[in-house]
Amino acid sequence: MPYFLLTLTVLFWAGNFVTARGIHADFPPLTMSFMRWGLALLIILPFVLPRILRKWLLIRQHLPILILLSVLSVVCFNSFIYLGVQTTQATNATLMQSAVPIIILVFTSLFLGETVVRRQWLGVIISLTGVLMLVAKGDPEILMTLSFNRGDLWILAAVLSWSAYSVMLRLKPVELDGFTFFGFTVVVGVVVLFPFMLWEYLAGARPQWSPQTLSAIVYMAICPSILSYIFWNRGVAELGPAKAGLFIHLMPLFGLILSVIFLNEAVEPFHFIGMGLIFSGIYLAILAGRNHNDKKSSA
Repeated sequence: MPYFLLTLTVLFWAGNFVTARGIHADFPPLTMSFMRWGLALLIILPFVLPRILRKWLLIRQHLPILILLSVLSVVCFNSFIYLGVQTTQATNATLMQSAVPIIILVFTSLFLGETVVRRQWLGVIISLTGVLMLVAKGDPEILMTLSFNRGDLWILAAVLSWSAYSVMLRLKPVELDGFTFFGFTVVVGVVVLFPFMLWEYLAGARPQWSPQTLSAIVYMAICPSILSYIFWNRGVAELGPAKAGLFIHLMPLFGLILSVIFLNEAVEPFHFIGMGLIFSGIYLAILAGRNHNDKKSSA
């Protein structure tokens, strides 16, 4: 059962990219982000509000870091993704997202002083080369002229935001249970997103409501937001974080398949080259890290 739940979780996350790309012409990105999390909040509020009130003294004590974690995850990550898929393929977005483990490795080395061996740095370089391959769409001239697709740069910003959130997650108070933390980050995220959504609306970017866009927002609010959170926690509890984390590597594959089926996106050779480089780098970095830790524990 946990294997099935974790597979569904990653499928829902990949579906979020594809769905956002599918309605990008009819739904402004910041409004999309607000509507997704606003609906998710309405669904979970009866369950999470009593928990937040009971833990309010603890939450208030750690308010700055909790607000920062919410801004990095609910606000920045999702909004940057939705801004990105306005002008780049969902295929590119999901493939670039797979570089998160490498960025986390870099952040923990630079800001937390964790040891990274030379083979891991080689993995970092290989993976980031794969990301550049995707951003440049396989054309070195794009790198030379720095004429990047704006959407790809938004996706890179989203990857950096989620990586920073993942590293700083260790600062979350351990006394705060997962569901209360999730609910509070959603509350903060919706409050922060509201003025941006209002600005977008007053600037003339209005959502075009239809059965398609409505069903897309409902899907985003329920599947990649609430259900993925519940399924992921269940999978981690039964299999452990190390095994569960491996399922994230399915997201580029699911994103590729869903993009071809539902968006008729063309799969180019550079997609496979970029994906191969990213996963080769991740494998090398993880393998080198495990060997390094084994030597330390046996010393």
